[in-house]
Amino acid sequence: MTHVEDELISQPECWARAAAEAGRCAEALPAPGERVALVGCGTSYFMAQAAAALREGAGQGETDAFAASEFPHGRDYDRVVALTRSGTTTEVLDLLGRLKGRTRTTAITADPHTPVTAAADDLAVLDFADERSVVQTRFATTALTLLRAHLGLHPDAAVTDAGTALTEPLPEGLAECAQFTFLGRGWTVGLAHEAGLKMREAALAWAESYPAMEYRHGPISVTTSGTATWMLGAAPEGLAEQVRSTGGTWIEGRLDPLAELVRAQRLAVAVAASRGLDPDSPRHLTRSVILAP
Repeated sequence: MTHVEDELISQPECWARAAAEAGRCAEALPAPGERVALVGCGTSYFMAQAAAALREGAGQGETDAFAASEFPHGRDYDRVVALTRSGTTTEVLDLLGRLKGRTRTTAITADPHTPVTAAADDLAVLDFADERSVVQTRFATTALTLLRAHLGLHPDAAVTDAGTALTEPLPEGLAECAQFTFLGRGWTVGLAHEAGLKMREAALAWAESYPAMEYRHGPISVTTSGTATWMLGAAPEGLAEQVRSTGGTWIEGRLDPLAELVRAQRLAVAVAASRGLDPDSPRHLTRSVILAP
């Protein structure tokens, strides 16, 4: 078993623990009414997008999400929350350094013995969700679970659905598809982007992601037999029928959307295996991007 397989199957346990510990981390996380920006790189950026949409949608305050390298320094925030598994990513550390003394910052990390500990004002540590694989699975979803629980939006069914996502067979023939598209709405757009990233980095697959309503505005033109379109969350009316009419495969999201992401992670591993690839060691990638001075 690869590291990523071992890590992704531990997600139900990690989610349950993160939800239980949300109260312990409450002082480090945004308070209702604060103007907040969430930042990250790669997978962490997509989790930031999902969390930002959830928080603002819950009426807890204006919330934005940015890639750490694209943070708008001309804007004022009450708090900036950085998601960083390794605690060593250059763009995140640079941003936290620039904000030091000006804006309250929080880092959600898997390793408290890294430079991010000194760079951030507050820390939420999820060391039980740390990973050995380059490809992120459980840390990202556990961090989002922590934020969902902090917002009072973590449903008990999410953990149960994650177990289902790990045991139910994937749709027959899906791993043989040549191209994959993931769709979301609201907070699940970030999950769709993350699902597409998993396919690209772990399986070197042609994968795209879009807000679901945008799919009709061009991307559907490449859908045909041998392609798959996967919806995370509730689909817009009529979209499933449109996709099926192209000859493409439509995958309905039946579980909690975060659990649907677990299914997509499994698909990435399955496609990697079918292509003889090692999903733990994607080409050109490292566990953390550390840039030389």
